[in-house]
Amino acid sequence: MQDVRRYSPLSDGGGVTLELTTTTISPLAIDVTESTEMRIRRLISENPVVIFTRSACCMCHVMKRLLLSAVSVHPTVIQLEEEEIAALPGVSVDSAAAEEGGETPALYIGGTRVGGLESLVALHLSGRLVPKLVEVGAITEMVL
Repeated sequence: MQDVRRYSPLSDGGGVTLELTTTTISPLAIDVTESTEMRIRRLISENPVVIFTRSACCMCHVMKRLLLSAVSVHPTVIQLEEEEIAALPGVSVDSAAAEEGGETPALYIGGTRVGGLESLVALHLSGRLVPKLVEVGAITEMVL
């Protein structure tokens, strides 16, 4: 568990230095012993709609906009480092996409991997996206 200590502003005036130290008193603490795989699985189970992405991923932006504008869902978006992408459940290290750096953005709804942007669009166009989001409690039933 971590505790944040505040130090004086940096000499260049550019910000404040924070230091994380071990503690057991904060309920908002980060468990540094948690593996990448366990952290990703926990995030998937704790959030009804999760998008895992890498920095500067334009497809993630498109995915978020579709969820926001079409069905008013605010997904949890987690940016992963390149070495963490292989830890995503359902990512095959033998796939062509994995050879090109992993499969992102990766969308999970209700703990189940939906896939990338194409899978999300297909789910939406087929009329199955809203029922799936209602099922996991991300939205209430929409009346048109």
